[in-house]
Amino acid sequence: MELITWNIQWGRGADGKVDLARIVDTMQGMADADVICLQEVTRGFTDMAGNPSRDQVAELTALLPGYRVIFAPGVDRTGNDGSHRQIGNVVATRLAVREVFRHALPWPADPEVASMPRVALDVTVQIGARRLRVISTHLEFYSKLQREAQAVALRAWHKEACDHARRPGKSESRPGPFTPEPRPIEAILCGDFNAKPEDVAYRTMLERYPDATPNWHDAWVHTHPGQPHAPTCALYDKKQWPEPPFACDFVFVTENLLADVQRCEVNGETDASDHQPIHLTLDA
Repeated sequence: MELITWNIQWGRGADGKVDLARIVDTMQGMADADVICLQEVTRGFTDMAGNPSRDQVAELTALLPGYRVIFAPGVDRTGNDGSHRQIGNVVATRLAVREVFRHALPWPADPEVASMPRVALDVTVQIGARRLRVISTHLEFYSKLQREAQAVALRAWHKEACDHARRPGKSESRPGPFTPEPRPIEAILCGDFNAKPEDVAYRTMLERYPDATPNWHDAWVHTHPGQPHAPTCALYDKKQWPEPPFACDFVFVTENLLADVQRCEVNGETDASDHQPIHLTLDA
């Protein structure tokens, strides 16, 4: 299974131009992806830098024939002009989709900084007889308080899913929503964590669970032991990011998937966004 995750900054490259076709071309040059996880996809925020189209979900759907494009907005509001304005995460996949969860991440008040609501999009896909949860997320940038709370919530939702997998609920006697879908224990969690490896959110994600819940591991670290983490931000857009390049985008996999991880590489060549895409290959 080939997976790509990327904060695409609504398709805005280091040249300031918004071009979703360029984003798709870049990903297709990296891999024939079965699953694509994107952050900062917008509907209605046409006045942001570069003037993105009114509906990037529809645009991506047209650019990705054969994929089911699933969207979860973190921000979902109505503008003063009555327009619908959303920004959030996408999972696009050509695998069979069994179930979708949209988790609103915690957003505790932190009046000293700017912030916005965030979301985790949790999609169960099927590969042959095997089910796998794929989660695309994007944590808060300015607020350490919110970022830590969001990491704690992601860990709690993972434990909850694993508890359901081990102890599934009963079904009603007739078909309907009370008939549960099997919850897989194996999972991939990826996206822009707005956290360097020394940040509390990153460290929180790697804490060991006190029970049988499978722990999270950084797939890049697993495949590059002893090496400094490859940077995923501040490589090309020095106007937004004048500091040295750093890593803040990650792919975490549950420990029961580590033996299946064949590749985890950062594409450090493209300047089609202010972040770099990550390519994961899983022997599925």
